[in-house]
Amino acid sequence: MDTINKRHKLSQDLKEEARKLGFNPIGIARVPGGEKIKLRTASLQRWLNAGHQADMGWMEAPRRQNIEELLNGVKSLLAVGLSYYVDKARQPNSLSIARYAWGDDYHRVMEKRLKKIGHWLEKERPNCRWKICVDSAPLLDKAWAEEAGLGWIGKNSNLINTKKGSWIVLGHLLSTEELIPDSPAIPLCGKCQDCIKACPTKAITEPFVVNAQLCLAYHTIENRNSVLPKKITDSLGTWVAGCDICQDICPWNKKKLLSSNDPEMMPKDWVLQLTKTEALEWNDNQWKDKLRGSALKRIKPWMWRRNASAIQDIKPLKLMRSSEKAP
Repeated sequence: MDTINKRHKLSQDLKEEARKLGFNPIGIARVPGGEKIKLRTASLQRWLNAGHQADMGWMEAPRRQNIEELLNGVKSLLAVGLSYYVDKARQPNSLSIARYAWGDDYHRVMEKRLKKIGHWLEKERPNCRWKICVDSAPLLDKAWAEEAGLGWIGKNSNLINTKKGSWIVLGHLLSTEELIPDSPAIPLCGKCQDCIKACPTKAITEPFVVNAQLCLAYHTIENRNSVLPKKITDSLGTWVAGCDICQDICPWNKKKLLSSNDPEMMPKDWVLQLTKTEALEWNDNQWKDKLRGSALKRIKPWMWRRNASAIQDIKPLKLMRSSEKAP
């Protein structure tokens, strides 16, 4: 078998290993990538220069703009997505929590599964080296997922897939192996600006640009100040952890989507029925117990109470399928 055919087979087998572990969509990109990666990198620097990262200093890590610094000799990457869309809705009069955090901590879920793929690749190519990157790693994860064909970056800065919408978490396996790349995704937002119009704080200042200093998700998860800005509290609605407003409104998410049956993505009971009273009354130990194994543990107990205290009014919510979109 010649070299090209060997690379093609390895690439297809690698994707198949990812499918076996529940990943979908899946794609491969060649490093250093094409013109779009250069444009995305330049956009990141403009975003940083504008101060849109707020207190998230880790976004300024130089390695984020140079994938070669993450793995010396990297030639390809496998990009994978995992759907966290579950067709359920929060209970009436409960607080809202971003969907990505309903189930188990996706960082651990993705890392555990990607390691299995890395070990498989190691057996196939004993001399190769690989590295896992999941969200918190200094990688332009959405840009590389776009380069690998998983979907395009929408005007709300989320990656959108035609079949999964934007309800997917991303992971990457960097490798020193030369693999056969997929075609980069083509943007399909068109003239739609629903996400921009829907944001209550106007955090999406222009297409593809989100100012964290105006974002409900940033303030409920990352802001470590004892009091939230008035502009944020005035717009919180029922959001106590994160925010899905710009995703709920997206036409690609209003399509009939397949609900995940992945056991690690299933929502914990308390997440869909947390009341303001409970959020304020639970002590630190109760919170730590609830947050064990959850991505929500990033929000400290006192922050939950701060966020809940800032929520001024919880309007009655009728039970509905999540596909009908709660307000």
